[in-house]
Amino acid sequence: MKTRSPKRVLKAISLFSGIGGLDFGFEEAGFETRVALELDKHACETMRLNRDWPIIEDDINKVASADILAKAGLEVGEADVLFGGPPCQPFSKSGYWARGNTLRLDDPRADTLTGYLRVLRDTQPKTFLLENVYGLAYQGKDEGLRYILDGIEQINRETGSRYKVSWKPINCAAFGVPQIRERVFMIGDREGREFRFPEPTHADAGGKGDLFAKLSPFMTAWEAIGDLPEPNDHEGLLVGGKWGALLPTIPEGENYLWHTDRGGGRPLFGWRTRYWSFLLKLSKRLPSWTVQAQPGAAIGPFHWNNRRLTFEEMCRLQTFPDGLSIACGRTEMQRQLGNAVPSLMGEVLAREIRKQLLGKPMTTPLRLLRPKQEVIPASEKVAPLPSQYRFLIGKHEAHPGTGKGREAVRRAKETKKAVGASK
Repeated sequence: MKTRSPKRVLKAISLFSGIGGLDFGFEEAGFETRVALELDKHACETMRLNRDWPIIEDDINKVASADILAKAGLEVGEADVLFGGPPCQPFSKSGYWARGNTLRLDDPRADTLTGYLRVLRDTQPKTFLLENVYGLAYQGKDEGLRYILDGIEQINRETGSRYKVSWKPINCAAFGVPQIRERVFMIGDREGREFRFPEPTHADAGGKGDLFAKLSPFMTAWEAIGDLPEPNDHEGLLVGGKWGALLPTIPEGENYLWHTDRGGGRPLFGWRTRYWSFLLKLSKRLPSWTVQAQPGAAIGPFHWNNRRLTFEEMCRLQTFPDGLSIACGRTEMQRQLGNAVPSLMGEVLAREIRKQLLGKPMTTPLRLLRPKQEVIPASEKVAPLPSQYRFLIGKHEAHPGTGKGREAVRRAKETKKAVGASK
């Protein structure tokens, strides 16, 4: 499918494009992707299947900014927006991020954040958006955030621009995405105008909240995927392995904790001794939990019909436009979708950028926001416990608490030993 959207008159440069999650959202807000830069060959293949965007398939730190502009057919300062979500390695390993008088944006060892900043400096778009993981702004571990802000200050000194940056951690479910997905967004304007993030439009219907706030309930998994037919071919969707047969015994919206002494099932596990997403099942009445990029065999979220999610279902949970195609296996497909930004979040912020910073507001309804549904079917019935798991029934110790588990204790001992050896 290579179509779509309202008339696109605004020009965008897309970095770290993945399969186009942000691009689809900006597209629906009237932006045209003039060039998409992505290293992963599988993601590039998926983009080519679905759109006619000019694509540069390469490492950002091997591509000159002038070549990006040439591919886009743009001059310096002509792009309306530059956007992207640079994948970040652990910040503590980036030794050359040490603060100093000058950040080395042309360092040949540059990482992805440095690459983004270098292209921002050289292309001088009117606005920019940078998306990253929620942990970018963790208090006490915000080296990446500080690095970006320092880099933008340097860009202003070097070029005479006045980029002013606003940033905010956002739960995408608060804006109509049917998935709990937390990300940090940074938005800046070349002329120094301040961007104000929009107020949430959706909230947890089960929470207390403000009784007078006119917020819609979170969009549910049923509203996202309930109209999709059950696949005829379940090849690649069945959950096998050691725990696959246990999944039908867990109710919608629950995980392995159902089978602990604090849940409603049988005591098969200790409380909080597994990852939250272990045997995690969608509920028709709740948003999806975060779609994982690299899940293990028993890591959800799984469909309420006790299977893995299809490509179409994951696209819906990520609020991608319908009708997309993909040409790769299950593992690669999951990785591409799990790493993507929900397109609706891109559309929401793109519209705000148009209105606040570019002076071109849109008055039409959001195109990627699915309609609310009044009727949601009853939960699926759970199955009885299969005999092969009965030997697990018994008393199991709960997790002792943060930093007290076996793995945490082991790491602490290794660290203490290493410190002692270095003295």
